[in-house]
Amino acid sequence: MRGVTHGSVVPTEYWHELPDGRIQCDLCPRHCRLREGQRGLCFVRACQGGRIVLTTYGRSSGFCVDPVEKKPLYHFLPGTPVLSFGTAGCNLACRFCQNWAISRSREVDTLADAASPERIARAARALGCRSVAFTYNDPVIFHEYAIDVARACRELGIKTVAVTAGYVCPEPRAEFYRYIDAANVDLKGFTEAFYHRLCAGRLRPVLDTLVYLTHETEVWLELTNLVIPGENDSPEEIDAMTRWVVEELGPEVPVHFTAFHPDWMLRDRPPTPPATLRRAREIALGNGVRYAYTGNVWDPAGDSTYCHECGALLVGRRWYELKAWNLTPDGACRGCGAPCAGVFEARPGNWGRRYLPVRLAEFGDG
Repeated sequence: MRGVTHGSVVPTEYWHELPDGRIQCDLCPRHCRLREGQRGLCFVRACQGGRIVLTTYGRSSGFCVDPVEKKPLYHFLPGTPVLSFGTAGCNLACRFCQNWAISRSREVDTLADAASPERIARAARALGCRSVAFTYNDPVIFHEYAIDVARACRELGIKTVAVTAGYVCPEPRAEFYRYIDAANVDLKGFTEAFYHRLCAGRLRPVLDTLVYLTHETEVWLELTNLVIPGENDSPEEIDAMTRWVVEELGPEVPVHFTAFHPDWMLRDRPPTPPATLRRAREIALGNGVRYAYTGNVWDPAGDSTYCHECGALLVGRRWYELKAWNLTPDGACRGCGAPCAGVFEARPGNWGRRYLPVRLAEFGDG
């Protein structure tokens, strides 16, 4: 565990001093420039004592055990339980945020639970979890805490999962992903205009992260695209995005098209029609994406995994519950023997759709 200076504050590495006396945070492409006492847009990183510190180390908005499919990860240890948690704040400002109570929080009281990295790892093992997920808000902003948790988990044979928007600078990105086993990156749209207008960010750094993860790491990668009516749902945009995925990342990267519901500051759009998600999935499959899914709607076909060679059902799902399993112990189609991309064990988990809130105090730090 890092040296906590006081409360939940730890020093950080990625920053530099500007000629005018401000301190620039170099963790993400936002490059917040702060004077003493100011916080970045993410809320959790601040300028204190002439340096950037993380102010919420060891603090969480809560822990729960839920299915890894909910991240969503469909090709990473299917059926297994994952210990999930987040903190407060975010380094993007998405007007459509579906977790805004956490990601846009500016109240430390949101962080109702506390745990050291070692306690989290022990709790995951005691609860039968195969992995720990950094989710609900983006682990980029609690970089130091996430890395320490990942290290502690690795020592106990527990894997770690990042659910992220991928908005991070190259140097901290390389450090972070040395300790991560799987990631679901939220590719929010496929135009700079969308990212600028609705996320207060840029698309290019996210694409750079995706290319980096695919070609320079062993991290298992899946993508999520929240499809918003009238914003990023045109067939042309879905076509361009999925062509890019196949050309730059490869056909084996799963893509999840999920339904939007009106929330936060974008309540003037209707929920995503299931037909729009099915159309997006069909476009992706037509462009060569081997594993395309629909989410947040009832669609057993769009929830399930099929062999890219013979079309056989490999993994049948109903919401987050496995209903069929036709993979060999080494992750190949039982029918034709074609490999299915992913991280599989000889048998799937049987956690199902359960959601189990937990308090980590009972897993003491001794």
